[in-house]
Amino acid sequence: MEKISWIKELVKAEQQMEESGLVDMSFGFDADKILINETIQFLLELKTEFVDASTSFNELKPSALGRIKIYGIAKTHADFMLFRNGFKMIFSLKAPGQISIRFNFIGTNYIPTPGSEAQAAATNVMDEHIVEAKWGAFGEIIWTYQNQPLKLEYMVRHYLTLFIKESSK
Repeated sequence: MEKISWIKELVKAEQQMEESGLVDMSFGFDADKILINETIQFLLELKTEFVDASTSFNELKPSALGRIKIYGIAKTHADFMLFRNGFKMIFSLKAPGQISIRFNFIGTNYIPTPGSEAQAAATNVMDEHIVEAKWGAFGEIIWTYQNQPLKLEYMVRHYLTLFIKESSK
C-alpha cells in the first residue's frame, strides 16, 4: 500500500460526508478494505523476496539443472509459485488477512485422469500452512504464523530452504 493511500481515503470519506450531509462514524476506516490491500501487498513483498533469493541461488548454482523458477498464477493479482524438479510451492491469498502456503510434487511417469485415485497417489501434498494478519495497536497489521509474529526475511529463508531440500530428492 502506498504511503499516502490512507490520507486519500480520509479525503474521499470527508467529501462523501459533506456531499451527503450524513456523519459516518467509521470515517476513513474500512477494516475489510485495509486487510485485503495489506494481504495483497504482503504477498507482493513476499514474491519480491523469493525472486531475489531464487536469483541468488540460481546464479550460484554451477549447472542449469535444478534451477528455481517463479511463476505468477493465472487470474490472481499476487499469488505465485516456486517450481523445481516437479515440485511446486504455492503462495496464495486464501482470505483477507490469510495467506496459504502449499507444497506438492507431481509425478512425471504418467498423466492420470483428473479426480482418479491414481492422481491422488501421484500428487503428494504437504499440509497447508496459514500466515495470518492480526490487528495491533493503532490499526497496525502484524503478520503471524501459529500466533507468533514473523519477519519476512526469516520466512523466506525457512520456506526456500524447505523447498530446495524437498525438491532435490
